[in-house]
Amino acid sequence: MSEEPRSEGPTVRTTVDGPILEVVLDRPKANAIDAATSQELSRVFAGFRDDPALRVAVFTGAGERFFSAGWDLAAAVGGEAFEADYGEGGFGGFCELPGRYKPVVCAVNGMAVGGGFEIAMAAEFVVAAEHATFFLPETALGIIPDAGAIRLPRILPAVVANEVLYGGRRLDADEAERWGLVNQVVASHDLLTVAHDLARRIATAAPLAVEAVMAIGQVSCHRSVGDAFAYLRSGELEAYERMLASADALEGPLAFTENRNPHWEGC
Repeated sequence: MSEEPRSEGPTVRTTVDGPILEVVLDRPKANAIDAATSQELSRVFAGFRDDPALRVAVFTGAGERFFSAGWDLAAAVGGEAFEADYGEGGFGGFCELPGRYKPVVCAVNGMAVGGGFEIAMAAEFVVAAEHATFFLPETALGIIPDAGAIRLPRILPAVVANEVLYGGRRLDADEAERWGLVNQVVASHDLLTVAHDLARRIATAAPLAVEAVMAIGQVSCHRSVGDAFAYLRSGELEAYERMLASADALEGPLAFTENRNPHWEGC
C-alpha cells in the first residue's frame, strides 16, 4: 500500500496507509499537550472516526525519549485552566471521543507520563519500546490524574494501581506488559513496524464486526454479565444490530465455505 502524507497542523502529523491512519504527536521537547494541541488531535481523530475508508489508527510520539509528557505544565503556569477545552475527544483527542468504534494502537516510543500514560490506557492496543516507562506524577504536583484514577484500577490489581496513583511508582515496559497494560514489548527500531503489523491484522477483520465488539465492550463494562446479555439481546445496541443485518455477516461464512478471502463491504 502506498502511504499518503497529510499535514494536519504544526504539532500533529498524519499519514494514511490504506485503511490505517498513523498519527504522530510532534511537539518538542517532550510531546506535552496543551489545549490547542489536544483540539488538533480531536479534529484528527474525529476525521478518523468519520472516514469509512479508515479502519485502525496508530498513535505515537516523535523522537525516542517521550511518547508524551502529558499535560503541558508550562501552559498551565501560563494560565491555561486544568479544565480547559481539549476538544470533542477530550484530552489527547480520542480518549473520550463519542461514537468512536474504531480501534487505536498506541506505539509508546519512550516515557508515557501523566496524561501521556492516560492516553495509552485509553487505547485498545499498546506496543511499547523496550525503554518505555509509564508513570503518573500528578499527586506530587497537587493534582490528580482524572482518567488514570478511573481506568488504572480496572486494569491493574488494586495494590499496584494504588502505588502508581498515590505514590508515582514507575512501571518499565516489561512490568507494563506483565500487568496487562501493554500487548508487546519490542526493540525501539521495530516499534512502528510491529504496531502497523498489528493494525493491519485488525484491519483485515470485518469492519462492522470490529465496531460491534467495541460497542459491546463499552456498554457492558459497567453491567453484570446477565445484564450485559440482556442488553445485547434487547435490540437497542445499534452497532450489534447493524452487524447482524449486514451483507458482511453473510459474506464471511460464504467466503469460508468457498475457501477464499472475504470481501468486506462494511454494510
